[in-house]
Amino acid sequence: MKTIHVTQPDLPPLDDFLPLLRDIWDNRVLTNGGGFHQRFEAALAEYLGVPHISLFTNGTIALVTALQSLRITGEVITTPYSFVATSHSLVWNGIKPVFADIDPVTLNLDPARIEALITPQTTAILPVHCYGTPCDVDAIQHIADNYNLRVIYDAAHAFGIRRLGERGGSILLHGDLSVLSFHATKAFNTFEGGAIVSPDAKTKQRIDHLKNFGFVNQTTVVATGINGKMSEFNAALGLLQLQHVERAIEKRAAIERRYRSLLQGIPGLRMLAEPVDATRNHSYFPVLIGPEFPLSRDEVFQRLRDGGIMARRYFYPLISDFPMYRGLPSARAELLPVAQEVARQILCLPIYPALTDEDVDRVAGSLRTLVS
Repeated sequence: MKTIHVTQPDLPPLDDFLPLLRDIWDNRVLTNGGGFHQRFEAALAEYLGVPHISLFTNGTIALVTALQSLRITGEVITTPYSFVATSHSLVWNGIKPVFADIDPVTLNLDPARIEALITPQTTAILPVHCYGTPCDVDAIQHIADNYNLRVIYDAAHAFGIRRLGERGGSILLHGDLSVLSFHATKAFNTFEGGAIVSPDAKTKQRIDHLKNFGFVNQTTVVATGINGKMSEFNAALGLLQLQHVERAIEKRAAIERRYRSLLQGIPGLRMLAEPVDATRNHSYFPVLIGPEFPLSRDEVFQRLRDGGIMARRYFYPLISDFPMYRGLPSARAELLPVAQEVARQILCLPIYPALTDEDVDRVAGSLRTLVS
């Protein structure tokens, strides 16, 4: 029986990539801001509709550097419902994460839970556009302005997302910085990669110094930087991927439509509402297995896996439940009731451009069989 994985990297035709690989071999420029890096950075900024962007070796290093670039210290309010890199990036900077509960509809950081957690040590808010659904950026910015806080968005899932009816539109233009991931499992990938979107040239310059050990030139170091540079190989792949990303997103959208049609009306299975004020990139297709479903989420997860369907409990456990975080006062389960419930119910179903209609039918049919 064919195994269906929860995600699979979307790759361009190999024949299209080989000439770019030959250019890298001929030029002997492998890193340090070569030609492909410069071309990809410019093309990406244009595609995303952002003024300044800095490429990184991966999204986690980009998150660490974004916090460093704004000199964030003390405490940062963030979500427990994310990949661990969100909070790890804080700890790597010596910052204390403070967890706030999530909104039950969007699964994003709930703005109504932020204000009560602000202390004199709070310096920033680190929300996540979960599964590509935009946060309530206006409410979060209003709180940040009132308390003079910085806002850094973990936009790992939010490639290409735009708010409808808004001039400029890109969700990446909100907050002080937005951080992207181009990991192989994302809607847009460079195998490994990431980026930081900056509002101005001065901020971008500081970020570019930090990602290259703090070097300004061969003899001048102005900051305790890190090696976060994207290689020419990854940049060349990214340049090529930009030519295919729209088609890939269209395929993902068709898969989601088929899922929604096939899963409609299953008791105890809830699909997330589609945002009406923003575009989608269909990076993930999460469902919630509620108490009305005849099996628990973990039983469904195991039954699907036994049948060769590699669904994923994404995000479970909560970040706040991991050993390095659960001792924090804000990590107590009773303070995060929505996040706790969602983490017990969430199941991400397979979605990627190469998934066939037959595969989708098999996944949906398996869920319906479990009900009957």
